Amino acid sequence: MTIGITTYLIYLSISIGLTIWVARTLHKNGRVFLVDVFHGNEALADSVNHLLVVGFYLINFGYVSLALKLGYDVATPQEGIEALSVKVGMVLLVLGAMHFFNLFIFSRMRRRASLVNGPPPVAPDAYTRVQEA
Repeated sequence: MTIGITTYLIYLSISIGLTIWVARTLHKNGRVFLVDVFHGNEALADSVNHLLVVGFYLINFGYVSLALKLGYDVATPQEGIEALSVKVGMVLLVLGAMHFFNLFIFSRMRRRASLVNGPPPVAPDAYTRVQEA
């Protein structure tokens, strides 16, 4: 087996493992947050959580597949390690960007839900009496 093929196989193993680990972590810890956003509706929170994980997998595995090609030959183990570090580093950056994007969207959803269902900004000091017709 050549150094280039070994580099590809190690890249795929690390990238797929990292993607699965991050997706499971987000799925597990994101559920509590989504239940809060959806006001205790666990079925809706679980459904959205699952759909987010599927989208996460599709985007990340798509990126890993597109970034697989090195574009140059790897002749020495040092070049293989350097190519591997660049490839894995890019996957880590994409995973981190996806994570922060998800946090941004979740925080906006949570803020919007708290504004809509929150208490009035000022407590009422009087009530208007309704007259019967």
